[in-house]
Order: sequence, then structure tokens, then C-alpha cells
Amino acid sequence: MRAVVQRVASASVVVDGRTVGAIDEPGLLVLVGVTHSDGPAEAAKLAAKLWGLRVLSGEKSCSDIGAPLLVVSQFTLYGDARKGRRPTWQAAAPGPVAEPLVDAVVTELRALGARVETGVFGADMKVHLVNDGPITLIIDI
Repeated sequence: MRAVVQRVASASVVVDGRTVGAIDEPGLLVLVGVTHSDGPAEAAKLAAKLWGLRVLSGEKSCSDIGAPLLVVSQFTLYGDARKGRRPTWQAAAPGPVAEPLVDAVVTELRALGARVETGVFGADMKVHLVNDGPITLIIDI
């Protein structure tokens, strides 16, 4: 699994003109991509990493201060643009494989005590954010 994690002051996801997920306080926006070899173990490991990641103000984690997370599926994280001008998506897991694993990350985070908002898997989403720092990390599990 791959995640792009951004420390945000706020973030939201809009689908068809309707806000489907939002955090209105400092927390993390997490874009999650799934590849073919990923499974429940990687989802649990990613959730634990996100919950304990000390990148919030004062080197705190979401678990330290109860900060929210907005988790958005993002298959393009496994795009490969090394050749030519058009990326390939061969490394991205297909929807029927990826969707349950993105859901598993959310479920694991909530089991840890996290407040989690989400986007809509496979939808055309408009993601709005105020990056705080800016701090952006790429995490590969």
C-alpha cells in the first residue's frame, strides 16, 4: 500500500456538488493506493502507522491529540510515467481488490479510536485542503 499524507488545517471531499467527508480542524488528509500484493496485513500496518505518525504541531500524532483523518482512495498513486507521456496503471489493484482494503484501513483506524472521514471509492472527487506547513509524506507499506 502507498499513502500520501498531508498535515492539514482542514480538508474536504465533494462528489456531485455534495460534501461527503470533511475535517474542519488540524489533522491528516490521507490518499491511499493499493497494489496487487496488498492484503489485510498491509491495511492494518498502514492504519497503525497513520494513527501514530508524529507530524502534527508539537510533534504530536493523531493518537496523542485525537486529531481527525480524511481518507481518500487514490489508485493513481501507482501510476507509472517513466516511459512516454501517458501513465500506465498496471501496478494499481483493480477496484474489487482495492476497495475492501481501503475500507479496511478506515475500519482499523476507527478500531484504534480515530475519527475518520472518507471520500467515495471510484467517484470523481474534488478534494479541497489547506496544507499546514506544508508537510507532505509518502508512506509505502
